[in-house]
Amino acid sequence: MYRFLLTPRWWGINVFVLLAIPFCIFMGSWQLGRFEDRVEGHRTAEKQSEQAGKGAATPLTELLPVTGETSGKRAEVTGVWADQFTVPDRELDGKRGFYVLGLLKTDGGKAVPVVRGWLPAGEKAPSAPTGEATLTGSLQASESAGGAGVSAAGGLPSGQLGMISAASLVNLVPYDVYDAWITADQASDGLRTVPPKAPQGTGLDLKAFQNLGYTGEWFIFAGFVLFMWFRLLRREIEFARDAELGLADPAAQPDGSPVG
Repeated sequence: MYRFLLTPRWWGINVFVLLAIPFCIFMGSWQLGRFEDRVEGHRTAEKQSEQAGKGAATPLTELLPVTGETSGKRAEVTGVWADQFTVPDRELDGKRGFYVLGLLKTDGGKAVPVVRGWLPAGEKAPSAPTGEATLTGSLQASESAGGAGVSAAGGLPSGQLGMISAASLVNLVPYDVYDAWITADQASDGLRTVPPKAPQGTGLDLKAFQNLGYTGEWFIFAGFVLFMWFRLLRREIEFARDAELGLADPAAQPDGSPVG
């Protein structure tokens, strides 16, 4: 009755099933691992956010380049104030406003962007500071388009930036800029201190739950392949039994089509 399993047709079906099920399980496990990595990254980022702005300050150059471990660490830097910009459409405590961003030029000639503080929309930014300064603040990774709080609007007026990054400053200042920024521990000139934020890509965003959804889909595919194999096998067995009892045309396939 089971000799049909040795036919070329069933050899093809069996090989497909033996390859498809492990592949689906592998892909589902991989997507689940991606989701677990994002969850772990989110937990790590939360812990770092709790510790951000605390502890002893470390020289800026020792914390660069910015990584998941150094983001939020207290950095210390000395330099001379240069240019100043404002970063519009930034929220603090649910209110709309803007950041005041100063560029502190270090002895090596490279500048670090420093968020001096935040002001509500409609208020006037204080004048840019001058002279040498030594300050401490929380180290942050450069922003990128599509990040939380980053303005997507183009054509901003002179003196405004949509995002805080070396790429957005490269054509605005005649000196190199670090691929990082600092939010100052203490604001002055009537500004409000901007708390550090978690690095981009460490939250439980839509991508994380997409990974979880894909995990379920791949395991469902594996179950569907196995279900269809058993269904085809059952139909073949029933057809073979009916053929032995003379209830079916032995020259026909289980789906009613002629053999050959």
